[in-house]
Amino acid sequence: MTSPRFPEGALIGVLTTQPLDRVLDYRAPPGGCAAGDHVEVPFGPRKVTGVVWGAGAGDYDPAKVKSAIRVLDIPAMRAPMREFLGRVADYTLTPMPAMLRLATRAPGLTDPPGMRKIFRRGHGQPGRMTPARARVLDLLEEHDGMGFMLGELADLAGVGSSVVKGLVASGAVAEEEAPRDVPYPSLDPEMPGKALTGDQAMAAARLREGIKAGRYGTTLLKGVTGSGKTEVYLEAVAACLAAGRQALVLLPEIALTAEFLTRVEARFGAKPAEWHSGVTTTERRRCWKMVAESGAQLVVGARSALFLPFADLGLIVVDEEHDTSYKQEDGVLYNARDMAVLRASLEKAQVVLASATPSLESWVNVQAGKYARVDLESRFGPAVMPEMRAIDMRGEEVPSGSWISPSLKGAVRERLERGEQSLLFLNRRGYAPLTLCRACGHQIGCKHCDARMVEHRFLKRLMCHQCGETAPMPETCPNCEVTGKLAAVGPGVERITEEAQALFPDARVTVLSSDLFGSARALKARILEIAEGAADIVVGTQLVAKGHNFPKLTLVGVIDSDLGLQGSDLRAAERTFQLMRQVAGRAGRAEARGTALLQSFQPEHPVIRAILSGDEEGFWAAEAAARRAAGVPPYGRMAGIVISSPDMQAAFDLGNRLARLDAPLRRIGAQLFGPAPAPIARVRGRHRVRLLVKAEKTAPLQAALAEWAAQLRLPANLRLAIDIDPQSFL
Repeated sequence: MTSPRFPEGALIGVLTTQPLDRVLDYRAPPGGCAAGDHVEVPFGPRKVTGVVWGAGAGDYDPAKVKSAIRVLDIPAMRAPMREFLGRVADYTLTPMPAMLRLATRAPGLTDPPGMRKIFRRGHGQPGRMTPARARVLDLLEEHDGMGFMLGELADLAGVGSSVVKGLVASGAVAEEEAPRDVPYPSLDPEMPGKALTGDQAMAAARLREGIKAGRYGTTLLKGVTGSGKTEVYLEAVAACLAAGRQALVLLPEIALTAEFLTRVEARFGAKPAEWHSGVTTTERRRCWKMVAESGAQLVVGARSALFLPFADLGLIVVDEEHDTSYKQEDGVLYNARDMAVLRASLEKAQVVLASATPSLESWVNVQAGKYARVDLESRFGPAVMPEMRAIDMRGEEVPSGSWISPSLKGAVRERLERGEQSLLFLNRRGYAPLTLCRACGHQIGCKHCDARMVEHRFLKRLMCHQCGETAPMPETCPNCEVTGKLAAVGPGVERITEEAQALFPDARVTVLSSDLFGSARALKARILEIAEGAADIVVGTQLVAKGHNFPKLTLVGVIDSDLGLQGSDLRAAERTFQLMRQVAGRAGRAEARGTALLQSFQPEHPVIRAILSGDEEGFWAAEAAARRAAGVPPYGRMAGIVISSPDMQAAFDLGNRLARLDAPLRRIGAQLFGPAPAPIARVRGRHRVRLLVKAEKTAPLQAALAEWAAQLRLPANLRLAIDIDPQSFL
């Protein structure tokens, strides 16, 4: 579809990233412009960039309308992309300038094309190694051959540019002239993939049919852990590339990218484009431009890759679609899984939602006929699903200060004798979740949040998991100033590691937790070493549940299976079920059958019973019935409202005023709960008050919320955030 063209001097509407919730009128620049063009416009004394959104509104004095300065040498924003941003803005109640910032978040987009000097790892070694030089070389090796500009490399390594230039002189760093942005190497969809089993081949054929149809469709690819879902959806990627269209694969965890990129390279002969926080600013700019110019066939990225300006998007894969990391919790509050479906519908593309434990929302959409479903029932090759059993902790004699039961200890010892690996899983980072003074009862909390500081003994620090504040571990109680009475209460993975080292002194024990690795590269390297057998016992958080393959791992021991069942989160049962099934799936992925042992004080709990029985369909049906009876998602609508202020009373006053002005909500039959202090009532020095809105599935919730919030003008120091379909209630 051709975008409308505006001759020079015509009235155009330009959306900028400036914090004004409206499109601004300008005159078309010399040479004219078209809808979707990126333009430079005057904005007060400054020049800013924007996108031509269409014809001007004409509601401003024509004599005062300024002319746009020029059309930028950037591929125009296509009509489906503009519609996508508008639809996401309407759904999430986000101002359009914020949406445009999300869609143009790449550095240097307005820079003119040309050559640049980039720096890569050379073949030589410096005559004298210094800490500064080592940081530069480590950074270059970490990014595996990527090129950096001089200032970028110096800033990232924390050194002066002279350090880099000195390494160039020694040959340890190579200086090259390169075009600013070049297309990515071509991927060959005709290269043969791995031989597929019968059900894999049938699943791949179903996905290829959807691609060939050239229309929108969403398929839930459900397969048990280790069933080869990745190989199946890579066949869909191959079909998409063969059709001359672009593909996007979303991953929930940056640590998964290295292994996945290797598999893509083996399948298609070259690495794809990457888009996530670990990519350099230079590569982000290149990726953004090449995606828009069809110079990138496949992008592998985090949730924000969904907002890249694809020229012809034919397939979106959302791997581990149930993962909560797909929900953006600050800025633009969106769920990438749901927005992927929206974008695909506008692009006439296919969506593959892949998971061993799908979200209830996806399961319900399959039941309603909105999504297709393809199942992989068995593991690839000789591997079979692990045996799952509960350890009833009420019958175990566990010494005070210990958490590994005698039964689990015996199972680990058996694996050690057989030369196999064991995983001890606890979804709690750090050494202990609480530090208590045994003299006065004081619990050490964060100065900026209503949250307890978590001891990270391996780092010798206390850390707030809400705001990231850290502090040295004190010797004396900050409240009563008594020395030697501070005690760690409860276990984290570091404490379980310490216990495992004491129980099995001859075993190689390692811990996998994101906070213990200085870089994504270091984490990826350690995961690879573990997969190759460099550890006997792995202690890990939920990081280990996300798609990693440890062939020698045959035992998973869950330290506290009841942990996720506490609290009032409506998704607690679903998340516990998913996490336990996912982490259990790490066991027995090769020839030897695995075992998963779940330590529980309530093994008769319906969720624990469902996990052990493996009756997934029964669990989803029961969970769906409970949600339907309660009228909560996915059978109802919810919105979370968070008011924050440095002044607690001001936040409550605003919440109470909103509660009194609830007529727009009552008109659509919605219920309003609150205001009440948020469970974590202070974060980064700001007091937080929550309200919750619940409505029928068909209620026009966004329109009512917009009318409701517009009744008040917020003071400068108050913030109000509306979260449609909240995933967190903290």
